[in-house]
Amino acid sequence: MESGGLKPMDAEQLRENAHKMVDFIADYYKSIENFPVLSQVQPGYLHNLIPDSAPHHPESLQNILNDIQEKILPGVTHWQSPNYFAYYPSNSSVAGFLGEMLSAGLNIVGFSWITSPAATELEMIVLDWLAKLLKLPEDFLSTGQGGGVIQGTASEAVLVVLLAARDKALKRVGKNSLEKLVVYASDQTHSALQKACQIGGIHPQNFRVLKTDSSTNYSLSPDSLAEAISRDLTIGLIPFFLCATIGTTSSTAVDPLLALGNIAKSNGMWFHVDAAYAGSACICPEYRQYIDGVEEADSFNMNAHKWFLTNFDCSALWVKDRNTLIQSLSTNPEFLKNKASQANMVVDYKDWQIPLGRRFRSLKLWMVLRLYGLENLQGYIRNHIQLAKHFEGLVAQDLRFEVVTPRIFSLVCFRLLPPHNDEDHGNKLNHKLLDDINSTGKIFISHTVLSGKYILRFAVGAPLTEWRHVNAAWEVMQDKASALLARLSIE
Repeated sequence: MESGGLKPMDAEQLRENAHKMVDFIADYYKSIENFPVLSQVQPGYLHNLIPDSAPHHPESLQNILNDIQEKILPGVTHWQSPNYFAYYPSNSSVAGFLGEMLSAGLNIVGFSWITSPAATELEMIVLDWLAKLLKLPEDFLSTGQGGGVIQGTASEAVLVVLLAARDKALKRVGKNSLEKLVVYASDQTHSALQKACQIGGIHPQNFRVLKTDSSTNYSLSPDSLAEAISRDLTIGLIPFFLCATIGTTSSTAVDPLLALGNIAKSNGMWFHVDAAYAGSACICPEYRQYIDGVEEADSFNMNAHKWFLTNFDCSALWVKDRNTLIQSLSTNPEFLKNKASQANMVVDYKDWQIPLGRRFRSLKLWMVLRLYGLENLQGYIRNHIQLAKHFEGLVAQDLRFEVVTPRIFSLVCFRLLPPHNDEDHGNKLNHKLLDDINSTGKIFISHTVLSGKYILRFAVGAPLTEWRHVNAAWEVMQDKASALLARLSIE
């Protein structure tokens, strides 16, 4: 390293440069509403702006920050913008940021207890805290046979429990029965389950996607599940895994956990509950009812990085029997052996996940829970739900639109009604409306399809969103709808 340049690590250089970076990030948040929410660049834009090889000599941080401002930020879709209403939120917060900063600063690789005892033990404690806030059954606490673990995403969570369930089933029915194992879910279940089945070797023809419709508000019918299981048993297949969802991606449908769990239990199946989005709301007593029946589940997952002020990534997974995960995922090479692990005195989270290495993610969640506290977190959730309720009311007042499914949490599903009830044209109309809205850069929303209809989704959940942003977003939608309908009447 050249003298006078940036050293690999130096406390004072870190202090100086980190101050500059924090200032840059704080200024970004102060000006975030000035950016188009959805990036307006074209594919390949950055190749024309960045050199095609790395620099031979060091550059200044200021030059890099200038490049970020001029070249990178135009290609960013601003998930933390108060005008971001697409998909589901991915929360950032002061507390979450501080925890992320500390995790990066310590930069431990906590795959086993001995590699950083605090990382393992804090994760156990904090996930017990969160389980208690959600009033999960005691079986999910680390004090018993179960416990919690932070995965990167809900996709990783459903994969590891599927693998555990598969191996548990094969141990019972014989290792040559893989081709007979059947997985069940609704057509509203996240596509992560399909990917987990592909990785886990479940035969594609044995992945049962059960149809839902508006009669159950797109939740999974217990009767439909029972019939599917009965048919499969009749032809000699082995039902082994059921995934229910609390707050589906398309419309926040809530599957009936108690009834589904009873069916799963009577058939010896693993019952997984995916509450990636809506689980956060269940810290509020008035929304806890939506996970009634979770006592029947073998595993439960919620994403703290969606709607719980914890920076990505932080997906909390609880299991009732941690040994099923460990038996499926553990390895014990010589170079990782140590006294504490060999004596079974500790938890080694490497055996609860796909990768070996893992970050000190519990710091973020610990910071969020301590710096905000339950009262403020509940208020945060309730405020977003009130904003969504307000938006739902605005849509209902405009007879050109309809609310498609009942709003439960902070997502509103709606659409522009086609003139003359021309349903064939309705999907194209709403597709065009979505493009017109998002091309303004003022807001960003996304879509889904329910019962063959193209639906617009308005998901409230960004930390900076206020009433004025919801009202302004609705004005954009009304203006674009008026212009679109006017063009149609001319044509």
